[in-house]
Amino acid sequence: MEDLFNHPAFQGGVAPFAVGLIVAAALQWARLSGLAVAAGFVTAVYLISGLTFEPLTATRKIVLLGCIAPAVGLLMDFAFKPTRIGRALVAVASGAVCVWVFWSILVQKELIEALFFGGITSVFVAAVTAIGLSIAQQPVRASTAGLTLGLGAGISAMLGASALYALYGIALGAGAGAFLLLQMVLGRRIFAGATLTLPAALTSGLLAAGAMIQATLPWYALPALVFVPVAALVPLPEKMPIWQQAFLRSGCAMMAAGIAFTLTWRFAGNAIT
Repeated sequence: MEDLFNHPAFQGGVAPFAVGLIVAAALQWARLSGLAVAAGFVTAVYLISGLTFEPLTATRKIVLLGCIAPAVGLLMDFAFKPTRIGRALVAVASGAVCVWVFWSILVQKELIEALFFGGITSVFVAAVTAIGLSIAQQPVRASTAGLTLGLGAGISAMLGASALYALYGIALGAGAGAFLLLQMVLGRRIFAGATLTLPAALTSGLLAAGAMIQATLPWYALPALVFVPVAALVPLPEKMPIWQQAFLRSGCAMMAAGIAFTLTWRFAGNAIT
């Protein structure tokens, strides 16, 4: 049994999916099923490295923000309804927080390089967060985007030689996938909100950014990953069964993620040779 609990597939995939599914099913009556993403992520963190924040490294800052994001999402869903400008401000703030997360690494680089890495990661995280918040009230699109962006960031990180970020990203995708599966089984939409989309987009974005700054994910894979949640927005007939929408949207989004995978794979191969 201990071998099972210590297996990466269980820690980053099976356990987060199971916990996410339980949370999504148990809390749907309270419109809190979106917590499935955060629950899956926290489960993976606990199993892989434990919930500790000392010393506060870049990775632990990502984990901390991944824990704070669902609380902010809850406030956005139930305490106040942000306007389009409000959502834009949250997205900009999400991008700006990259500087704080990776500050200890950026200050060790040359000025031009630090400005480049800090700038591209901030724009990337702001972009995916803005897309996520824009579809928070569309549960099938939101959960599909969360699923594919988490998997996209995780697999890209794996190809970029960052196993820890890979497992964390896959865990985010597993939590969103559990939420999506519940909708497919029930045949109806479940409220997602910023409670789901903010942690899914912000944390996935930070993990991909971290894999670029700290590992070998090429910078030009980040713009490719932006198109993953965009591809999940492909217009489909509203009367189409949810399970069909889920498969079609996921397929389109994963094809977009394939571009990032290919770019990272080729970059890694060139680096080795």
